[in-house]
Amino acid sequence: MSTTTPVSDTVIPQLRQDLNGARLPKWTPAAVAALSVAVGCGIGAAADLASKLQWGLISAGLFLLVSYGLSAKVEGRRQAKDRFATSVIWVSFILAVIPLVALTVYTVQQGIEVVDDYFLSHSMKGVLSSGPGGGIYHAIIGTLEQVLLATAMAAPIGLLTAVYLVEYGRGRLAKAVTFFVDVMTGIPSIVAGLFIFSIWNIILDFGYSGFSGSLALAILMIPVVVRSTEEMLKLVPNELREASYALGVPKWKTILRIVIPTAIGGITTGVMLAVARITGETAPVMMLVFGSDVINENPFKDPQQSLPLYIWQQYAMVNNEYGYARAWGAALVLIAIVMGLNLIARGVARWRSPKAGH
Repeated sequence: MSTTTPVSDTVIPQLRQDLNGARLPKWTPAAVAALSVAVGCGIGAAADLASKLQWGLISAGLFLLVSYGLSAKVEGRRQAKDRFATSVIWVSFILAVIPLVALTVYTVQQGIEVVDDYFLSHSMKGVLSSGPGGGIYHAIIGTLEQVLLATAMAAPIGLLTAVYLVEYGRGRLAKAVTFFVDVMTGIPSIVAGLFIFSIWNIILDFGYSGFSGSLALAILMIPVVVRSTEEMLKLVPNELREASYALGVPKWKTILRIVIPTAIGGITTGVMLAVARITGETAPVMMLVFGSDVINENPFKDPQQSLPLYIWQQYAMVNNEYGYARAWGAALVLIAIVMGLNLIARGVARWRSPKAGH
């Protein structure tokens, strides 16, 4: 005897109504956004709010409220909750992008006037800090050499550490390595600089150089590379490893020929994130590299300049319009260098990533 409870005759029509009910037009979110911005700006102007940020927050709040209320009225509460969650995501995205765009635009506006061939091809040798002229050629050379040296040290160490944690790591040693990587992730840059200064400069008695700054930058870079590479290696399907093992391929060769090439795109992106993280560091460079007004192409001897330190030195000169202009120009060049490195990394990742059918 069947004990199945019959479905009520009113349930199925209700479900059909929920699934096939009225829907708002596709242009509704854009229209609501435009209306919210207009009303928000009107409220901000009427209330005499000086900050445009307040106008934006009012507009964002109105957008969320109107979107939810309109969707609940027409489509029902279930669909309204979905639209509200989507609206929150869009608002959060816009709030995150606006400062980035504003910073980029302002930097371009302030720095584009001073960036020219002379600015990029000359140093500050013989130039008064309070006067016109001077360039960032020596700072560009120092930044590129210091970052490349730090990457050459940190990337292999980070990659091998991540491979160990994902492919071999078991027991107390793996837990200890994971713990120290987590601790290193939160180390302030000044602490890394102090550590290298104590070991390299005081105990081993080496002088100021670009290489000593690279050592501190490598310490800051390693945990970022380890964490990003570790996550990318975990995304490689285990079926690829098992298929390789089934063919009799040793584990080390499977990692070298299968796992790493499959994850090379993500690994490269992680390395470039670490490069971007250290390129703008000032404290370790100030402490270990010391800075210089002349061109020093040897990172292993004598003080050397870098773009972050150059920006700080120029902007630290109070009421000096020439220093401010040089600082903004150097900041623009620094952003361009980081952007260029990221584009190169993406190109390398696309070139080296596995292709379909291969």
